[in-house]
Amino acid sequence: MPLMDMPLDELRRYRPEREEPDDFDAFWSATLAEARRHEWPATFTPYDACLTEVDVHDVRFPGFGGDPVAGWLLVPASARGPLPCVVGFLGYGGGRGFPYEWLTWPAAGYAHLLMDTRGQGGSLQPGATGDPHGSAGSSSPGMVTRGIENPADYYYRRVFTDAVRAVDAARSHPSVDPDRIIVSGGSQGGGIALAAAALADGVVAALVNQPSLTHYRRALDVVEGNAYREIWTYLRTHRDATERVFRTLSYFDGVNFAARASAPALFAVALMDDICPPSTVFAAYNHWSGPKDITVWPWNRHEGGGYFQDVEQLRFLRSLLS
Repeated sequence: MPLMDMPLDELRRYRPEREEPDDFDAFWSATLAEARRHEWPATFTPYDACLTEVDVHDVRFPGFGGDPVAGWLLVPASARGPLPCVVGFLGYGGGRGFPYEWLTWPAAGYAHLLMDTRGQGGSLQPGATGDPHGSAGSSSPGMVTRGIENPADYYYRRVFTDAVRAVDAARSHPSVDPDRIIVSGGSQGGGIALAAAALADGVVAALVNQPSLTHYRRALDVVEGNAYREIWTYLRTHRDATERVFRTLSYFDGVNFAARASAPALFAVALMDDICPPSTVFAAYNHWSGPKDITVWPWNRHEGGGYFQDVEQLRFLRSLLS
């Protein structure tokens, strides 16, 4: 497959105008304030995962509307004192799966809280979190168009709120240093990490691989795969809904979150990615307001750097936190 987007030198300069509603900050401030009115203590129940070097906890914490959101917390069994914690978010369709799938961070000496994504977990790893909220109106198959004509009803309002509350939950555990929280994710998880980095208090770093949910108009111009296909399908059917849909999406665009995020960040992009096109990744990266670097994988599709990028992330955090 040839390169499917702009040349790399153009991508490095690509900084499109943001499509941002005037009440963006007020919308998210009110959303998070409402979520915190449904407060209850996060629970961390010891879980026997048959792992001798890692302590595992089955997590439940209050998300949007106080809904219980599941996760795993993994901590090195040898930990002495609070550790930096990587709060991780999942790709589209994935659930939290099994604890032994998430051993990289505890093996490197970090605590790791992995958030389940509400309503997902049916096509990749199994999930454990439902989404009890109905969305007004119709939607395409999948999650991405649920409530897409009204920001208050939109599915990702709930997910991004859950992500902020996951950071809150991580901070509440005694094994976690509350001043050293990192957010991390790829694809959908990268888009969630962009939102969490901007909306959660005190995040010290962000690890963002091939993020989805960013620069939507450009994405729909370039690709029709995966989550973006659901939006395209919806608009193909709802021919009069285009501006309502894009107005909703402007409240959830990773470019707008990137402009509000100030923590050091390591991004990754794959130049043959036909799921999250490189121009949409660079749009977020080039708007990121804090210190930043990006790893470019020229020959890869949506898998990006894979384990090679894991090494880059480990080195990045070791240098940053030392």
